Amino acid sequence: MNLQGRVALVTGGGRRLGRAISEALASAGCNLLLHFGHSREEAESAAAELATLGVAADCVGADLAEVDQIDAMFARVEERYGGLDVLVNSAASLHRRSLAEMEPREWDEVMAVNLRAPALCIQRAAPLMRSKVRANSSPGAVINIADLSGVVPWPGYAHHGVSKAGLLHLTRIAARELAPVVRVNAVVPGPVLPPPGESSDSEEWRKLIRRLPAGRGGQGAEVGAAVVFLAQNDFVFGETLFVDGGEHLLGAGHRQM
Repeated sequence: MNLQGRVALVTGGGRRLGRAISEALASAGCNLLLHFGHSREEAESAAAELATLGVAADCVGADLAEVDQIDAMFARVEERYGGLDVLVNSAASLHRRSLAEMEPREWDEVMAVNLRAPALCIQRAAPLMRSKVRANSSPGAVINIADLSGVVPWPGYAHHGVSKAGLLHLTRIAARELAPVVRVNAVVPGPVLPPPGESSDSEEWRKLIRRLPAGRGGQGAEVGAAVVFLAQNDFVFGETLFVDGGEHLLGAGHRQM
């Protein structure tokens, strides 16, 4: 798919890694709708900055744990742009909790945002992608942003890890069911940004970076480039692309949280 003039919705697109993904898509020519949960100011600042690249950039707020707000978000997409070409499911919660400590309410809250919301977003996006007239019959593209907790167990992140493992399997299911009109793939970033509340100067973060085969931490732009690649390449279906400096090669015992 040639991304020039296409329309992309990025959940969590105004901050942290979501913002880097939005910047990469805008640089490739995509018009953008940046979803935000609570970070309106950051999303509006990002949209204003992206508009200087010559693309349209708007914001839409939604609590992804609420089904009716997801519906309203996609109604806004259809009203503003008339269709959709690219969906990036980037928004997620990251809560530390062991299996022994976890409360049922916490499980439900994490699953609602990290797994149910991407599934509903794909479900709502697919008709908008099918209805749009495409040059050269390029399919729509969905890119789910997971992390390594869905591939190897991170001690202390029970519900988060299960939600991300589910997201990766959802990627394969949706890729099979929606092909050939919609392609669905995933990106698994590695250490690019420290978790919220942790500094990149912390000893724990530095130790993690030193163990990577790459010998350095990643950059948001490198994850953004992977998303752009998956959005552009019409022959990639159901793939999980690791952009982690080789961290997945280190096995389950690498992270001792």
